[in-house]
Amino acid sequence: MKRYYLSHKKRNFSTASIWIEGGSDMDSIRKKGINKILCSLLTRGCEGFDNFALAEYIESFGAELNQQVFEDGLLVSIKSLNEHFRKLLPLLDLIINKPMLSEIEFEKVKKSSINLIKKDKENPFNICFEKWRKIVYSNHPYAFSTIGNENDVSKITYKDVLCEFKNFKRREKHIISNNSEIKGEILDKFDQITIKQKISNQNYDLDPNQRFDYINNNSNQTIIMIGNQTCSRRSSEHFTLKLLESYLSYGMSAALFKLFREKNGITYDLGVFNPVRSGNAPFLVYLSVSNKNALFAFELLSSLWKNLLLNPLIDAEIFLAKEKLKASFLLGDQSLDEILQRKIQLISYGIFPISEIELNSRIDEISSLDILKCTNKYFSKPFLSISGNKKICTEIFDKWKKIF
Repeated sequence: MKRYYLSHKKRNFSTASIWIEGGSDMDSIRKKGINKILCSLLTRGCEGFDNFALAEYIESFGAELNQQVFEDGLLVSIKSLNEHFRKLLPLLDLIINKPMLSEIEFEKVKKSSINLIKKDKENPFNICFEKWRKIVYSNHPYAFSTIGNENDVSKITYKDVLCEFKNFKRREKHIISNNSEIKGEILDKFDQITIKQKISNQNYDLDPNQRFDYINNNSNQTIIMIGNQTCSRRSSEHFTLKLLESYLSYGMSAALFKLFREKNGITYDLGVFNPVRSGNAPFLVYLSVSNKNALFAFELLSSLWKNLLLNPLIDAEIFLAKEKLKASFLLGDQSLDEILQRKIQLISYGIFPISEIELNSRIDEISSLDILKCTNKYFSKPFLSISGNKKICTEIFDKWKKIF
């Protein structure tokens, strides 16, 4: 077990977070969603505590126990007032190393996962995004939702989860806290094994037919998603892409907001999705418009996209994008939970967190030509997913083939 103590300003509460390498990317074929089930099951009882006793014990101290599944890892966290932290910290050892893994609780968690998958299908944005991920990542783990799919989850058995836990015990684990007691020997029992990183396959040479998909939703709403897989968080291009995200989507001065809302007033929702990933992260521009504005919106988006490929940002644009990006990092440092999660995630990727001064320096060094180089590398042949009326989707696809 690798432990890290985050020296931070004094607070009246303490948090400890464990990052287990390997999340939904460890789901085996025909068992998509098994790590989501396992992660939920870990916090439903451990040695000395059944499900109700564990919940009552934690709540008696006014504490919080949380778990979350990512593509690249699992996160289990506990938070309490400082005076109770030492009593609660050993629970992390029990939850990770000696969970109860009750069959009764397994059935509850499995049912909850299926309900969550069904709920996700009610949202056309989620459906459109799933289509986009499938054509971009094909059979790579990033092509699938962390909660899995209904067909796979319905067939996962209790025995399957017990077998997955054996795999789980061999994965490398990292723990971080703002409390110096994390330096003690409470959690020395954790195993240490390095998990081989999965690298995404690039799909930049596919023809337009292989880079497009749509869903007929028979509603008055058209959803458009365009983008590609890019680079790992380890790449030197990561901050260049974050700067592009800032230019496109941060605040009312952002290019997307000014083009679609301020000048034309045609979108319900729009933005950029570019999360941190151990492998090649997605970079996705999404927007939602009425059917009558769908073709016009696609033309505007195509024009913006082509401009990014052909013309560097002017000095005023890149300066503003840098200031907004720096501000976003400062905003992310206001919550201790966010700070701990981000740092332990980066550490698990083999990246040592950097200071604010060094971060700002790296951002300042990025030029408009760096951004232009990145856009041409990753976005000259983007992938498009649409949810909307079949006729509109077909018309957009015809335009798509001519442009891209």
